[in-house]
Amino acid sequence: IMYIVGQYPRFLRAHWRFLKTVVNKLFEFMHENHEGVQDMACDTFIKIAIKCRRQFVQIQVGEVMPFIDELLSSINTIICDLQPQQVQTFYEAVGHMIAASVDQRQQEQLIEKYMQLPNQVWDDIINQASNNVDVLKDHEAVKQLGSILKTNVRACKALGHPYMLQLGRIYLDMLNVYKVMSENIIAAITHNGEQVTKQPLIKSMRVVKKETLKLIGCWVDRSSDPAMVLENFIPPMLEAVLADYHRCNVPEAREPEVLLVMGTVVNKLKTHMTPTVPKIFDAVFECTLEMINKDFEVFPEHRTNFFTLLQAVNQHCFSAFLEIPPQQFKLVLDSIIWAFKHTMRNVADTGLNILFQLLKNVSNHGSAAQSFYQTYYTDILQHMFSVVTDTSHTAGLTMHASILAYMFSLVETETIKVPLGPANESNVTYIQGYVANLLKTAFNHLTDNQIKITVQGLFNLDQDIPAFKDHLRDFLVQIREFTGEDDSDLYLEEREATLKAAQEEKRKNDMSVPGILNPHEIAEDMQD
Repeated sequence: IMYIVGQYPRFLRAHWRFLKTVVNKLFEFMHENHEGVQDMACDTFIKIAIKCRRQFVQIQVGEVMPFIDELLSSINTIICDLQPQQVQTFYEAVGHMIAASVDQRQQEQLIEKYMQLPNQVWDDIINQASNNVDVLKDHEAVKQLGSILKTNVRACKALGHPYMLQLGRIYLDMLNVYKVMSENIIAAITHNGEQVTKQPLIKSMRVVKKETLKLIGCWVDRSSDPAMVLENFIPPMLEAVLADYHRCNVPEAREPEVLLVMGTVVNKLKTHMTPTVPKIFDAVFECTLEMINKDFEVFPEHRTNFFTLLQAVNQHCFSAFLEIPPQQFKLVLDSIIWAFKHTMRNVADTGLNILFQLLKNVSNHGSAAQSFYQTYYTDILQHMFSVVTDTSHTAGLTMHASILAYMFSLVETETIKVPLGPANESNVTYIQGYVANLLKTAFNHLTDNQIKITVQGLFNLDQDIPAFKDHLRDFLVQIREFTGEDDSDLYLEEREATLKAAQEEKRKNDMSVPGILNPHEIAEDMQD
């Protein structure tokens, strides 16, 4: 029954009495202790709450108040038998309803009432901690804080920017708790070694830190007033979070979520964050790079989040790169090269995207651009060819072709004005010789004529990316033919694109015949 009613939101929206009966029945199921019933009740409730959200905040015919008011007045009895993760799903569902309110005053009152229960527990623990900070070493109290923060994350996800009302209430206390948890974890590791991070109490403390960061990132991402966020929320967050990350001597205890939050903040606030980037880099850059540059395996979360941050800064605050010391910029570039050589495809793709954007950004900065080309151009070219000819990186062939074509066009159009080689030789001639020498050294089975045609083609086709890619692939096939390796993976992207197109065509045909797709599989223009 629960499954079926969740499939027909349009019918529910059109029949309020039935919708109300269904929701009240779901509330009854939330007290049922038979295995799986509570989970399904919560899952169906959130599905209905999203699809019919506006119905719950309006006064319906025959009602004296909106249903959301009835729900919030009895929320305690509705959720009293639910597990923490089910409570979090319930809160997210109610958040979607409140988000549908178009009356700001009503919405603020609803948010206050909605968060009353978790806030009571939060206030109680914070008040105890203000008298005796050792309360924050009590496992039960720490677990409760983690659970409350998870509930807040789900509420924020549903409410979006209006969640600011609740965040403003707990923000500074939350950051203070973050600092205390960090100090407790560092102290425990100092006295008992790294193995202490596996203890339940330390794990719970880390959950509190992680959920704090997740909550900040979630809200910043959904906020709609960058100036207000930058002025009121970012400074205290940077002070608490960056100092802790930098100070932590045990790599395992550094939260990868810090890098993700910084990336989210930069993506959201864009150029507003440029003056702050050097401060962020000072705190997280070198210490994170030391963690991930030993091999391709350890700290996968730090690795992915680090390059996400780098991508955000490169895209929105590029001028900050020009302000940092040369040795630190060299580290940035080394880390990008490290990224696109990575065996994890998502990291390699991010690295290629960062490099392409970096090259484009550099070209817009006159004298800095010429200095960059003189110092790094040939190095980047060499590393690009080492990746292009690496069989484990064929999935990135389109991006490899785009970057190389752009690099060759910089030389050919004389965007690069400084000499890359001897002063008496043009850059085009020098780079053609440089690439030919690279290929000859790496693949000495190729004839001089094969290499000459390959290099000539790279320059002739640098304005036509598809043709350039085909030319590059022909060269890779030549290499594979000699070594006897399979070259079918060089056409993987085309096959993936063909399959995707076929899948989309099939779905289009299914949508044209009523009844083939389930109601919940069809995207609705009207959700209310």
